Amino acid sequence: MNQSIELLNDGIQLESGPLPGWWKSILITTLALCPVYWLYFHSGAPGRTMADAYDQAVFNNAQLLFAQIGELNPDADTIRRFSAKDNWVKVGKAIFKSNCIACHGRSGEGIIGPNLTDDSYKSVRSIEDIARVILKGANNNAMPAWEGKLQTNEVVLVSAYVASLRGTNVAGGKSPEGAEIPPWPPVPPEPEVSQ
Repeated sequence: MNQSIELLNDGIQLESGPLPGWWKSILITTLALCPVYWLYFHSGAPGRTMADAYDQAVFNNAQLLFAQIGELNPDADTIRRFSAKDNWVKVGKAIFKSNCIACHGRSGEGIIGPNLTDDSYKSVRSIEDIARVILKGANNNAMPAWEGKLQTNEVVLVSAYVASLRGTNVAGGKSPEGAEIPPWPPVPPEPEVSQ
């Protein structure tokens, strides 16, 4: 049952009738599925957001990368060697962003934790101390211990990333805390692989 309404302008007629059935079914289906969608994605259940999916993909990629390098030791030579490799520094940065930015900031500038971009350190005197502080914590748990929460390879790569931040002095960083320490040692040569 269509009704025709004539508008005052230019003799145009406006047809008025019921919506097509398929439009109504789309509307009803959409309205019915909205609560289901909202409950599924916004109920706070872990692993259901795009950010969670991205974090899982980064983790899976890191596991594939870790398979390439085997088990790392958190010693000075290993940390220094990986701090000079951009592709591994990026992996360390991703781990840092997942776990450390709440205290140290996105670029290591320091929020409640110390600035990691200057030459002054509270609990670090040598490059391997970075891994020790990450694993064991420092300052009466002001820096929590990550042992058991991060894999050894993750600790080495985060340490390499933190070591690479030294001297970048990002704008807006916290003022230096602790003592200024000597420069990191030079990058050691790659170990020879026997075949």
